[in-house]
Amino acid sequence: MEEIVPTGGALGADVRGLDLAQPLDDACFARLLRALGTHGVLRFPAQRLTAAQLRDFSCRFGPIQRGVADRFRDPSVPEVGILSNIRRDGQPIGLADAGQDWHTDMSYTATRGFVNVLYAVEVPMRDGRPLGDTVFANMQAAYAALPPAMQARIAGLTATHDFNVFWERMRARPGSVRAALTPAQRASRPPAVHPLVLQHPISGRPVLYCNPGYAERINELPDAEGQALLETLFAHQLQPEFQWAHRWTMGDVLIWDHLGTLHNAIADYAPDEHRLMLRCQVMAGSIFDPAFQQRWLQAA
Repeated sequence: MEEIVPTGGALGADVRGLDLAQPLDDACFARLLRALGTHGVLRFPAQRLTAAQLRDFSCRFGPIQRGVADRFRDPSVPEVGILSNIRRDGQPIGLADAGQDWHTDMSYTATRGFVNVLYAVEVPMRDGRPLGDTVFANMQAAYAALPPAMQARIAGLTATHDFNVFWERMRARPGSVRAALTPAQRASRPPAVHPLVLQHPISGRPVLYCNPGYAERINELPDAEGQALLETLFAHQLQPEFQWAHRWTMGDVLIWDHLGTLHNAIADYAPDEHRLMLRCQVMAGSIFDPAFQQRWLQAA
């Protein structure tokens, strides 16, 4: 049986004794779901996976999303995206600037994102130290730490999340290779509206569901008041006591819960310090399904 060892930080746990190249039995999968709801981020060290095996593991958690403007895909397994700063024959092989600011993936879609699964094929190193940490923030803890008056104030409020907000911010960075979204791409990702407070489908705890990457306004408030409230919530949720940083090792598979966390990829490596990750993005189409919850969460 696998061993789940918490990091001792604001979130995160190591899962030891599992080979993700092999299919998970049902009891193990149920335990991993429960651990994900508790810890937010799970690390599976020392994995050796093909793109197809990464896809098969990820599919256990729900349907995999295809990117709206992401041309960097495994040629034989299109569900698997490529994140990398490596260039071959002068051309990038992957998306080089993915995740480099605080956000949670796919809050900009009507069906929210559930989990991200990232597999470290190459990790940049300098003087024997790995670079390119991913930092996480715990949104279950952030909500619990809000003053009761603030919890009452945001109850029932909704925020609009827009894919283009983050995309344009990344395009403005020096050296970005992102092109502006075409009208068709914009139309395929219209803004989405979500409550500021969600009930987490695994833990049952309330979650502060807004993020600096995509949340652009609060719909029930005048613009100035809504922007001020968003800035207050952003500052609160990114306090150090809610954060934990994962330091990558080659062979790590990291799975994290988009509903209950924010994340930020730290780009502290140079172009010749190579980083290569394979990624699957899983949507929340299954985790909110009562039949899925009854099968897997009651068995956990």
